[in-house]
Amino acid sequence: MSQGLLAPEGWRVERHPSLGSTNDEARRLAMAGDPGQLWVLADEQTQGRGRLGRQWTSPVGNLYASALLVDPAPVAIAAQLGFVAGIALQGAVAALGASDVKLKWPNDLMHRGAKLAGLLVEGVALGQGRLACIVGIGVNCAQAPASPSYPTTTLAAALRRPVLPDDLFAELAPRFAQALRLWSAGAGFAGVRAAWLKQAVGLGGPIRIAGPVPPREGLFETLDAQGRLVLRNSDGLETIESGDLVFLQQGAGASPIPTESVPHL
Repeated sequence: MSQGLLAPEGWRVERHPSLGSTNDEARRLAMAGDPGQLWVLADEQTQGRGRLGRQWTSPVGNLYASALLVDPAPVAIAAQLGFVAGIALQGAVAALGASDVKLKWPNDLMHRGAKLAGLLVEGVALGQGRLACIVGIGVNCAQAPASPSYPTTTLAAALRRPVLPDDLFAELAPRFAQALRLWSAGAGFAGVRAAWLKQAVGLGGPIRIAGPVPPREGLFETLDAQGRLVLRNSDGLETIESGDLVFLQQGAGASPIPTESVPHL
C-alpha cells in the first residue's frame, strides 16, 4: 500500500489511511516474520504514543512513520538508532528549508524552544537471539497538538509555508538509509555522535535531569561514546543513561520544556 511513495533501494513502504500505531503495526509484522527494511506509514494514528506510554496525539496532516529493522545490531547498542534517526530527521527538515531546528537529547526535534517531532525506538525479541528494532518518528507537519508540559510547533510554521508529510518522507527515507550506513551496526557511532552534537540544543548550558534517579543539575557537557549524556557538576563528570531533561535558564529556574526519557530496548 505504498500509493506512490518511494523508498531507497532495498526498502519497502506500506502506507495506511489509519492505524492505531505505526510502531504497533511494525511490531506485528516483525513477529509475523517480516524481513525488515520496511517503512510503515499512516495518515493518522488513533493510539499514538511516546516514551513510557505517553500519549502522542496524531491528527491527519502530520507524518507518522516507523522503520522496521531486523537484527540491525547487538541489543546492547540498538538504542543508538535514536541518534541515527535524529540526524536523518534534522537533515530532512533542513533540506526542506527549515532553519534553527535542533536535536534535543535524546529523542526530540525542536524549533526555537518548541517541540516539532519525537522519536521512539522499541525492540522486539524474535527468539533464537534475534532482535527487531522499530524506529517510530512523529512530526508535526501541519498541526501541533497542545501539551500541558511543553510548547509545540509545526514544520509549516518553521518553513512559513505548508508542507505535506509525503514531501518530508521523501527527504527522510534516503537520509535514514544513509545514516544507517554511517552507523554501520554501531561501528560508526562516533560519526553519528559527531553529527548529532553539531545540531544539539542546550550543549554547554545548565540542565536538570529527573527520572529513574534523583534529580541532577549541571552543565550539558557532551555525549559519551555510547550516547549517554555527560553532566558536569561540582562533583565532576557524571554519565546519565536515561531521564527527563529540562533546560535551565541562568538565575531563572527551569524552562517548561522537558523531553521524554531515552528509549530503551
